[in-house]
Amino acid sequence: MTRKAAFLAAALVSTLLTQPAAAQAAAAPAGTASSAEAPRSAVRPNFLVIVADDLGWSDLGAFGGEIATPNLDALANRGVRFTGFHTAPTCSPTRSMLLSGVDNHEAGIGTMVESRPESLAARPGYEGYLNDRVASIAELLQQGGYRTVMSGKWHLGLTEDRGPAARGFERSYALLQGLGNHFGADQDGAWKGVNASPTYRDNGEIVRYPVGRYSADYFAERLIGFLQEGARDDRPFFAYLPFTTPHWPMQAPAETIAKYKGRYDGGYEVLRAKRLEQQKRLGLVAPDQQPHALEGVKPWDSLTPEQKAIEARKMEIYAAMVDRMDQNVGRVIAELKRLGRYDDTVIVFLADNGPEGSEIDAPFQARGIADANRKLGIDNSLANLGSATSYVGYGAGWAQANSSPSWLVKGYPTEGGTRVTAFASGRGVVGGRIARGNLNVTDVAPTLLDLAGVTQPQSFKGRTILPIEGRSLVPVLEDKATEVRGPSEPVGTELFYRRALRKGDWKAVYLPQSGETYPRAGAGSGKWQLFNLAADPAEANDLAASQPEKLADLIADWDRYAQEKGVALPDTGSAAP
Repeated sequence: MTRKAAFLAAALVSTLLTQPAAAQAAAAPAGTASSAEAPRSAVRPNFLVIVADDLGWSDLGAFGGEIATPNLDALANRGVRFTGFHTAPTCSPTRSMLLSGVDNHEAGIGTMVESRPESLAARPGYEGYLNDRVASIAELLQQGGYRTVMSGKWHLGLTEDRGPAARGFERSYALLQGLGNHFGADQDGAWKGVNASPTYRDNGEIVRYPVGRYSADYFAERLIGFLQEGARDDRPFFAYLPFTTPHWPMQAPAETIAKYKGRYDGGYEVLRAKRLEQQKRLGLVAPDQQPHALEGVKPWDSLTPEQKAIEARKMEIYAAMVDRMDQNVGRVIAELKRLGRYDDTVIVFLADNGPEGSEIDAPFQARGIADANRKLGIDNSLANLGSATSYVGYGAGWAQANSSPSWLVKGYPTEGGTRVTAFASGRGVVGGRIARGNLNVTDVAPTLLDLAGVTQPQSFKGRTILPIEGRSLVPVLEDKATEVRGPSEPVGTELFYRRALRKGDWKAVYLPQSGETYPRAGAGSGKWQLFNLAADPAEANDLAASQPEKLADLIADWDRYAQEKGVALPDTGSAAP
C-alpha cells in the first residue's frame, strides 16, 4: 500500500469511528453554498471565538498532546478539527486578518509595530493598528444586530480611538500590547522606566490590572461577567476571548505547575516522538510521517544535569499554562450552559501562530541595559521559574517538539510557524471528524457573517472599506466541502521579509540569510525553496532544483501578491531567487 493510500485508509477509519451516520454523506464540491440545499434556522447563532497565544500544533490532547485539556478536547472532538488551518507567522498580523478578513498588509499590520523600521511608519498598511480601510467583524456584527464583547489581548492599537471599544466591542477588557506579566507584576517602577509596562483598557478607560490574578483566570472571569450582563438581552452575541497563554513569559500558578513535575525529564526529542505517534493514532497525520529535523537545538543527552533540570522545568510551566487556559475555557462553557446559550453558539478555536522558539530571559525593551534583570527584579533561578518574577521562554527544542512534524516555529512562514491548532464546534457544525483542506485565518470573518446572515457593506461609517478576501467555511462546517479554494488560487504570506506562496499542494518559501533575525537566527538560505505539501507536509524535501518551472510559477504569483497588497521589501531584496 502506498503512503497516500495508507493515510487515506487510516483517515477513513478514524472518521467512520467518530462521525455520526448522518454526517457520512458524500461531500459536495468545494464552494457549494449550503443555503442552496437547506434553509438555516431563523434564530441566528451566537459566536464564541477563542484564541490561544503561541500554542503549539500538538499541545491539545485532541491534536496529540499529553497536557490535560479535557474541555478543549471535548469541543474539538465533538466538532471538526482542521489540520490545514493557517495564520500569519506572528500574533498581531494574524489578529488583524482574523478580525478583518483581509491580508495583514492591507489591514494595517504589514509588520509588527514593535519591529517596524522607521522608514515604514508612513507606508499604507504598516500603520501598526487596525486601520480605517477595514471594518472589524465586531463592527459589522454589531451593526447587524449582535451584542459584542471581548476580554483578553488586543494588540491592534494602543490609543483610545484604536482600541476594542472603538472598533465594535460594546463591552471589553483588553491588554493592548502583545504581552504582559501573567500576574500583573510589571506595572510600576523600573518597568515603566524601560517602557515595558503594559496598558489595559476596561471599556475604553485605562485601568490597572489586578496584581496577583492569573491572566487566563481573569480574562475568562471578565468575559463571563459580560455574558452575564447580557443574559436578558434578546440579541445574539459575538464573544471574543483572546488569551495571552501560553505566550512568554513562562508563568503559571504553582499548583498547576506541580501537576507536571517530572513529566518532561526525558527531553524534547522524546516528547516530539511521543506526540507524533499519538497524532498518527488520531489520524491527524500519515502513518509513516517523519518530522522535520530539529534546527538550532542541542541534543538533550549533551546537556548537563543542571541544564536538563532547568529545561524540563520550563516545559512543566508551559504545560501548566495550557492546562490553566483549558480550565478557563471550561468555566466559560459552563456559564454558557447555565445561561441557556450554549446550544445556539458556534465556537471557533485557533492559535494565532506557531510556538515561540526564541531564547528569552527578559523583556525586549531591556536589551542593552546594564544589569537589567536585577533592576527589574527578574529572578530566573531554577527554584523561582514559573513565578511572577521569572521571565524565561522555553526555547527552540520544546517549540519544535510542539510544532512537530512541521518545519520551524513562530516568526517563519513555514508550516511550523503558520499551520496551527484550530477547530469549530457547536450549532450547525457536523462533528466528530477531521477536515484536511487548506484554510486561512481570513476565512473566520466571512464565516461568521455568513452564519449571521450579514452582508459586508461597501462602506462603513462613511468610509470605503476593502472587500473581505477570506472564504466562508460554512460548506466545510456542514461537511459539504473539504476546501474553499481551488488548486490554482494562490495565497501569499510575508513577515520580516520572509515569504511564502501556497497554491494547491505546492508551496514556495524564501528565508533571507541576513537582516532581522526575529525570532531566532539560523534558518535562511537566501534562496527560494519548493515543497509539495501533499507528499511532504514537513517541508523536508526541497524540489526547487527538480521543478524549476513550478517554482517560477509560484514566485510570479508571489510577486503579484506583493504588488497587490503593498508588501515592503528591503532595498536589496527581491522576489526572485
